Amino acid sequence: MKRTLLLFALLVATTFSAVADKGMWLPSLISSRIKDMKSKGFKLSAEDIYSINKASLKDAVVLFDGGCTGEIVSEKGLILTNHHCGYDAIQALSSVEHDYLTDGFWAKNHSEELYCPGLKVHILVRMEEVTERIAAGETKEDIIKKAEAEGRGYKAKVESMYYGNMAYLFIYREFNDVRLVGAPPTTIGKFGADNDNWIWPRHTGDFSIFRIYADQENNPAEYSANNKPYTPARHFKISTAGIKEGDFTMIYGFPGNTQEYITSDAVKYIAELSDPTKIDLRTQRLDIIGAAQAKSPETRIKYAAKQANIANAWKKWQGEVKGINRLGTYDKKVAYEDKFRKENPDKAYLLDSLKAAYERNMDGYFNYELFNETLCGIELQQVVLLAMEKDAAKREAAIERFYKDFDVNVDRQLAIAMLKAYEALATADAPALKALFAQHGGAENYANWLYDNTKLGTYESFKSAEIEADPMSEFARAIVPIQAYAKKYKYRNLSNIPDIERWFRPYVKALMEWDKKRAFFPDANLTLRVAYGKVAGYEYADGEWHLPQTTIEGIIAKDNPEIYDYNVPQQLRDAYEKKAYGRWGVNMYGKYTVPVCFIATNHTTGGNSGSPVLNNKGELIGVNFDRTWLSTMSDIEFDETLCRNIICDIRYVLFVVDVVGGAGWIIEEMGL
Repeated sequence: MKRTLLLFALLVATTFSAVADKGMWLPSLISSRIKDMKSKGFKLSAEDIYSINKASLKDAVVLFDGGCTGEIVSEKGLILTNHHCGYDAIQALSSVEHDYLTDGFWAKNHSEELYCPGLKVHILVRMEEVTERIAAGETKEDIIKKAEAEGRGYKAKVESMYYGNMAYLFIYREFNDVRLVGAPPTTIGKFGADNDNWIWPRHTGDFSIFRIYADQENNPAEYSANNKPYTPARHFKISTAGIKEGDFTMIYGFPGNTQEYITSDAVKYIAELSDPTKIDLRTQRLDIIGAAQAKSPETRIKYAAKQANIANAWKKWQGEVKGINRLGTYDKKVAYEDKFRKENPDKAYLLDSLKAAYERNMDGYFNYELFNETLCGIELQQVVLLAMEKDAAKREAAIERFYKDFDVNVDRQLAIAMLKAYEALATADAPALKALFAQHGGAENYANWLYDNTKLGTYESFKSAEIEADPMSEFARAIVPIQAYAKKYKYRNLSNIPDIERWFRPYVKALMEWDKKRAFFPDANLTLRVAYGKVAGYEYADGEWHLPQTTIEGIIAKDNPEIYDYNVPQQLRDAYEKKAYGRWGVNMYGKYTVPVCFIATNHTTGGNSGSPVLNNKGELIGVNFDRTWLSTMSDIEFDETLCRNIICDIRYVLFVVDVVGGAGWIIEEMGL
């Protein structure tokens, strides 16, 4: 107990020294930040943010589909999240006949809402420190088992903080009946697509609307026509008052991954090896998919979600490398470590041990990342695994879903490119796969032979194929040892490999004891966090100042019917021409317009997509969806002068729902 209290005392002692809008804070410890938050304009209390004794803002935040955030905005379980977070579900419900990606979708009432198979949301019940329970000998499994027995639909996780210096239990309610209520056309929800991704100024209406359903007792339940809309303990009130430069903003969500405390060795690996390799591999995949999509509307729909998933990190890594190099992050880390060594000679061994651990594990982790980016990018092998499912109904459903969004010609081209890359770059032992390469005169020849001879390329031929004897099964068996090798390195980051993390635990603790002016917060790990800052423009380049708000005029300026990603719906054009903005029109920048997006200084990362952006009263003013390209290195180093998160203004969300979607009943349900 003394160790935990000492660590907490160190955290509190350092956090008040922070002046930058930096940090992702645990809600249960937000009382240590509330003084600073109030000094910047926040009007609520720590208990308003997080409480287990009464309904609080935490009860209106959801973990959406295991990798995004959403917010509850009505008494009937209505959820707002990003369009790109709901993209997989929208794509799965789409077809050439019902193309909800191109045309959008707006239910007219509850009966028209569409069930999304496999989509889940989680609502946090509570978080609880369990460091001492684990130290006393209680296993994580036992802690989780006890927690999940507390309530119906409970799911629990124990997560490490500060590289294992602290451990927290997170208990959630898991809801499996989630339905699509509304989604704008992709040319609004993904306006600008890859070209505008990670860019400011931005004009993307990146939102979609879903609803949680529960049983008659308001408990989580599997899908049933008898289920009813979930009644939440709390939902967000919406503010349409707007924003201005300097206004307080708060993000409440589930950031996925940051590496605030890594050493120079890890920074060098990211900037010089890992990111450049992954960028190159994804460029090849995107070029192949993009060429196929341009030739066929059917292929465009089939590969829309896949393409988006590949492209998001691809562009982020490019910005990350540029940011690391621009800020001189590696040199800063080296200088910081040299200072630590000089002032803590008795603890210099920690840095030596970390360097040695990186050297032992770097090649293995690179091969793990290479496996993910190359061999895992070849889809057809997956059907071999799906065919092994013993439950016939599940097997047939999974295989049918697989072929619905699969094109063997696209996969052939991906296989050729990725097998060639693996052959050139891999250093892991892979005797079975290398033997296949050698047998056919190299990776490219083998890939062509494989797709020439497999019978699994289409659903019809799959039905009559002898799967065990098929060449694709031979390929799947050949990569099993590679997968087993890669699995040894399957951790959130290189620095989380146990052989490395064991040295980070005392190192981070030593940093907290030494650097009293530094604000220490736990790295993001997809657990609920609070980040706060303000609405702010920034100097993008010498003499180029970016305002913090964009408007509908920027959409019209980019509108181009000849380019799919910029071809906005006619309803939006008509509204602009007639200035028929309804109650969402405002006077700003000397014109009558509709606000679209704004930026703020909140510290965010992947997982914060869809997070509620709140004003100083805890009211919803926007939906977070991105960062600027100059901000992508903030997972490693946050630069308060340039780092900005990008937010879809709630007024634009409401304008699209009302004017473009004609779904006024949804707005009424939100209490407006």
